[in-house]
Amino acid sequence: MSIDLNWQKYKWCAITLIIFGQRKRAVSMFEDMLKDYPEDRYALGSIAHLKAELGDKIGAIEGYERLVKYSDAPVYAWFNLAFLLQELERPIEAERAFRRALELNPKLDQAWYGLGLTLIQQGRLDEAVIALERNTKLQPMSPYAWYQLARVHVDRQKPDEATKIIQHLKSFEPKFARQLERETGLNTQSS
Repeated sequence: MSIDLNWQKYKWCAITLIIFGQRKRAVSMFEDMLKDYPEDRYALGSIAHLKAELGDKIGAIEGYERLVKYSDAPVYAWFNLAFLLQELERPIEAERAFRRALELNPKLDQAWYGLGLTLIQQGRLDEAVIALERNTKLQPMSPYAWYQLARVHVDRQKPDEATKIIQHLKSFEPKFARQLERETGLNTQSS
C-alpha cells in the first residue's frame, strides 16, 4: 500500500487549520486538495461538514450532493444532507435522502426520527407514525420521537393513543409529559 504524501500534506494541513480554529482556511485547503484529487471523498465530506459548521447550509448541501453522487457515498453523507434539507424546509428532498440513509443503515435511529419529521411537514401523518415508532423501538428512552408521536396522534384525532404515550413518558421524562398535557389539553392520570 503506497502512501500519497501530497494527499497526506493536504489532509494534515487542513486538520491543523481546524485545530487552530481556522475553518474557512481549512475549507480552502480541502478545495485545493480537490484540484489535485477531484473525486476525493474525504475532501468532499470535509468541505460539506465544515461549511455546515460555518453556517453555510447551502454550501454544505452542495457539498453533500456532490458526495452522494458516488455509489459508495457513506451513510453519514446521506443523513447530513437530509438533515440540512429538512432544516431548510425542503421536506421532499429530505425524505429522499433520509430514505437512502435508511437503506444503507436501517438501524440509524436519527434518520427514522428525521424521516418522521419530514413526513409530518408534508402532512403524511400515517406514514410519520410508522417512522417515529421505528425510532422509539431503536431509542426507547429518548423523549423526542415519543413527543412527536403523541402530537401526531392528536392531529390524527386519536387522543387515546396520545394519552398512552403521555403516561409512558411520565415514567422517565415527566417534563415532556407535562408539556404534552399543556399543549394537547389532555389530562392524564398517573397509574
